[in-house]
Amino acid sequence: MKLFDVYPLYDVTPVRAQDVYVYDENGTEFLDLYGGHAVISIGHSHPHYVQKITNQLEQLGFYSNAIQNPLQQQLADAIGEQSCLHAYELFLCSTGAEAIENALKLASFHTQRKKVIAFHNSFHGRTSAAVAVTDNPSINAPLNQQQEVTFLPLNDVEALTNALKTKDYCAVIFEAIQGVGGLDQPSEEFIFAMESLCNQYGSCLIADEVQSGFGRSGTFFAYQHHKISPHIITMAKGMGNGFPIGGILVHPDIKAKYGMLGTTFGGNHLACSASLAVLDVLKEERLQERTAALEHFFREKAQGIQGLKNIKGRGLMLGLEFDFEVATLRKELIYTHHIFTGGSSNKNLIRILPPLTVKEKHFNLFFDALQLALKKIREH
Repeated sequence: MKLFDVYPLYDVTPVRAQDVYVYDENGTEFLDLYGGHAVISIGHSHPHYVQKITNQLEQLGFYSNAIQNPLQQQLADAIGEQSCLHAYELFLCSTGAEAIENALKLASFHTQRKKVIAFHNSFHGRTSAAVAVTDNPSINAPLNQQQEVTFLPLNDVEALTNALKTKDYCAVIFEAIQGVGGLDQPSEEFIFAMESLCNQYGSCLIADEVQSGFGRSGTFFAYQHHKISPHIITMAKGMGNGFPIGGILVHPDIKAKYGMLGTTFGGNHLACSASLAVLDVLKEERLQERTAALEHFFREKAQGIQGLKNIKGRGLMLGLEFDFEVATLRKELIYTHHIFTGGSSNKNLIRILPPLTVKEKHFNLFFDALQLALKKIREH
């Protein structure tokens, strides 16, 4: 049987990994500055993470949500402690797209409306409603296009006001730092306007923290750089350090009813153990607090690079925007210098989404390699 060929693949086959390094079948060491789409938050194969999952697997790996699972409450308490969002309530699922689906569905239940506002260059997932609020028509099938979505430019308060005052919209969904879209950020003025207008016209504000959450931006959630209270917050990726887990945090104004949401695998015993291990390490190793210094170091090292137009992002969700398309440069970094980086819908942007355990010495290796790769490309 063939695999359904939907992924363009690099010719690299990892077989093991440790902290910020990945090793292929030939023993070649790769520096991982992409973390598998920002998933690896506490480093590959962290010993506490491995031990916690192993211990849980030896006891009980899975049972459905028809029974009591105290690990879910432990996880809710730990997220509440580190995010300081004690009043919110937690619903667990398995993926980021599933978190988005549940957030949009919950907003629709709460408001009894069906239209959604999203923003240009947004990416929220590939499933039904999630892909409908993603600004990429090429991955949006006719089935998904039945959703009623209005795409607006970031930072256009007038356009947002004119849409919301119709009172047709159940939700406004935004990324505090756009991921796949290229690391653009809404202005503080616009973020405050989103909250105010949603409250004024009865729409839910959804903060998509699937990629930016769990300490990556320097605050637990990226939106917390600003003093707002979204109605729903979505999370996944770094939440499990590679184990599939997602979830939404729900504002107390939105009330639960039996049956309104559900999941088979969400919040299972192994998933909760994985996320609890992540939170343990984030706290004990103060990884969130380190991101500001690492961002500053990265920005300092990037100064003066030929062809560099802009340094984007925040914390350890960073990007280097050049005055040319970077596909060839990224291949040179992978195949010659053995460094993983990420791309985006902005073809001129290299995304840097390393494990939060990355150190200055790893950025030194990256910038040395980047200079050599740029020199080689210029000479050719």
